Amino acid sequence: MAKFWKPGTEKPRLVEDEDGGVLFLYSSSSSSSSSSSTFGFANNLQNQRQRLPVYKRKDAILFLVENYATTIIVGETGSGKTTQIPQYLNEGGWSDDGHVIACTQPRRLAVQSVASRVAEEMGVKLGEEVGYVIRFEDVTTPGVTRVKFLTDGVLLREMMDDPLLSKYSVIMVDEAHERSISTDVVLGLLKKIQRRRPELRLIISSATIEAKSIASFFRPSKKHRGAGDDVVPKREPAIISAEGRGFTVGINYVQEPVADYLQAAVSTVMLIHKQQAAGDILVFLTGQDDIDAAAQLLNEEAQSSDRSTGGLLVLPLYSGLSRADQARILSSSVTLQDLVFSPTPRGKRKVIISTNIAETSLTLEGIVYVVDSGFSKQRFYDPISDIENLVVAPISKASARQRAGRAGRVRPGKCYRLYTEEYFVNEMPAEGIPEMQRSNLVSCVIQLKALGIDNILGFDWPASPSPEAMIRALEILYSLGVLDDDAKLTSPTGFQVAEIPLDPMLSKAMLASGELGCSEEMLTIAAALSVQSIWISIRGAQKQLDEARLRFAAAEVSPSAPLYSPMLRTQGDHVTFLNVYKGFLQSGKSSKWCHKNFVNYHAMKKVLETREQLKRTAQRLGIILKSCDKDMQAVRKAITAGFFANACHIEPYTHEGKFKTVRTSEDVYIHPSSVLFRVNPKWVVYHSLVSTDRRYMRNVVTIDPAWLVEVAPHYYQYQGPGSLNR
Repeated sequence: MAKFWKPGTEKPRLVEDEDGGVLFLYSSSSSSSSSSSTFGFANNLQNQRQRLPVYKRKDAILFLVENYATTIIVGETGSGKTTQIPQYLNEGGWSDDGHVIACTQPRRLAVQSVASRVAEEMGVKLGEEVGYVIRFEDVTTPGVTRVKFLTDGVLLREMMDDPLLSKYSVIMVDEAHERSISTDVVLGLLKKIQRRRPELRLIISSATIEAKSIASFFRPSKKHRGAGDDVVPKREPAIISAEGRGFTVGINYVQEPVADYLQAAVSTVMLIHKQQAAGDILVFLTGQDDIDAAAQLLNEEAQSSDRSTGGLLVLPLYSGLSRADQARILSSSVTLQDLVFSPTPRGKRKVIISTNIAETSLTLEGIVYVVDSGFSKQRFYDPISDIENLVVAPISKASARQRAGRAGRVRPGKCYRLYTEEYFVNEMPAEGIPEMQRSNLVSCVIQLKALGIDNILGFDWPASPSPEAMIRALEILYSLGVLDDDAKLTSPTGFQVAEIPLDPMLSKAMLASGELGCSEEMLTIAAALSVQSIWISIRGAQKQLDEARLRFAAAEVSPSAPLYSPMLRTQGDHVTFLNVYKGFLQSGKSSKWCHKNFVNYHAMKKVLETREQLKRTAQRLGIILKSCDKDMQAVRKAITAGFFANACHIEPYTHEGKFKTVRTSEDVYIHPSSVLFRVNPKWVVYHSLVSTDRRYMRNVVTIDPAWLVEVAPHYYQYQGPGSLNR
């Protein structure tokens, strides 16, 4: 069992209450006050607003926005900056004369959650004076909406139609410390827009942002400085901090490094449960596998121990959580738009085991103790091999402080760090690596090109991307026919691909489907690929899930045929998506049918909505909408037209299903979740590569290698009889 010592206490920053979530939408009944029983009444809402720390800074914030082009707000967590500042701006007249106040968030569900809360506080209907826009969902009313919440990515797409964002008077970039690709690009573009629109006000807001570095980024160069200090708005950025709320959190470190953080986390939870006063526990682990293993160990410990360790309610929390498990955490008496975390039952202690999504994105009432493993699972893209690696990596000091802050929400708490104080002080990095420096940049580059920024390497980045990733992105776009020899968008292909809100490879497949007569099918496939997963994974039912996938993989659903008649052999995951979609429609969009077949009902509803949005985009671009009926060859050829660079062939004389990529000769394997796992077709193309214990291909479809030369003669050529070369 890990031994802890307590060198002292600190008062860390808490996570902002109104941030929204990755998993769930919930009302702000747990986001702006320590009393959760008073929400829903207008007078109490106003009282709560006035008790927020940011309220004391209202006049100062409005003064700075009036007099400075850029205002940087270092809002301590719980200060209310996310929900209150847009309202202050609205009350201050910044939405008069048809102007709109925008507030961006990195996460889609944060946008929805905050917009719902602000509409409630303002006493208006969501979608009218207060609205939101996320990809494939627009809940605003033109000419009526005055306060608009949206993701950074949506704001980027709006720039394609309105490069100067002329309808906005103030744009607030919230949660800038998360440093997503879209956030960094938005900051760079807004800096350019300000030179053309001096009247545009920017607010950069975060709980942990390095104010000086952001101020330095927005500080105008000598050639762009104004005439003098009396010019309004002043070009020099202003900085203001908002005092936060929070209780003291005692920090405990292990005396010696732990060999197994998962076992140490379980032991620490049991130690807390036996020795500490009542209060819920939040445990930070790296992913679903770790969380499931820890939950099982905790349940076994609780069952095998004496009565004093009973009463643990162990709850997992991660992005792929099934609806059944969500119901155990969330109240089932509210709608999806108003999900709230349920209170801990009397006589129980809740133990929530979570990924890093609980650092900044969820408000968990009742948490008094935090167990921090010191690790998180992060994605790192290797542009040389074109592989995205899922790596269990140490967290930063900023993340460690965010995690500790979760323990000080309702009363003084304690944080148990499963690493030494010496490691925290001397070795742990201060900040995490920005997403811009560890991601695939293909979508980022095409967006900038569509905005007329041709000198990508000369763009003013808050964090410069790696040259290798930039070159790889340009290479992919050039091979797709999106960029010409001068690295400019081609016409019409390049502009059409940029217009479709999908990955450029998938957008190219969509364009090809119009020519091949299977655009209706491709709309469905693209919509299915736009949700996290259409399947529900239930612990202990992996075999049944695999069988359900295979039934759909071999099914050709039609009104005259039984649902699972094996009229087609397995051709890949994309064809399987089509069969699931057809079965869902044939069932009358039944939730019972989904449950029976391990299909995520809410994901399928999202697929329907996304498909309609994509259909409107396709019609606007002049793509002929047509179904190929049962001709899956046309569908697979259209996919090949977009993903030809991701072609692989099986290695002969191997019994472990090893494939080689044509482009880089990397050894890769079909992911176990694919319907082609163990089928081992000769040639495939994949949607993405993810590296864990092996390099796995996800979303795989079988192809004829002759199609590669047919759809990409500039990329592939025959080397000899039966041989293909790049």
